[in-house]
Amino acid sequence: MTYETIGNHILADFWGVDFDKLNDIEFLKKEMAAAAEASGAKIVAVQGKAFKPIGATVLILLSESHLSIHTYPEKGYAAVDGFTCGEKVAPEKAISHLMGVLDPEKAFMKKVVRGTGELEITPLNME
Repeated sequence: MTYETIGNHILADFWGVDFDKLNDIEFLKKEMAAAAEASGAKIVAVQGKAFKPIGATVLILLSESHLSIHTYPEKGYAAVDGFTCGEKVAPEKAISHLMGVLDPEKAFMKKVVRGTGELEITPLNME
């Protein structure tokens, strides 16, 4: 997969995700790292924060940019973000991995092409 742009940014909203998955910081860190690896990215750091009483944020710092997830277990909702630059990394593969493990009832995704001037935003269907 080759890109002629500076970066591709995938924005995804996952709805209807299991409460326990969205509230388990260790599970999220493990699966976010696996998602980064699935995309072909190089992980620089993994950071996570579990919130009280519920919810979590995980950020995967990549040589090629980042992956992130912010969870709202009480709503069954996760905001997922994957931004990568260069020609060797496919953020769609990271998002696809997360869809597989989080198994949302509904997913809404957009792809934003960045670094070419006007932002180009397109729907993304990976079901």
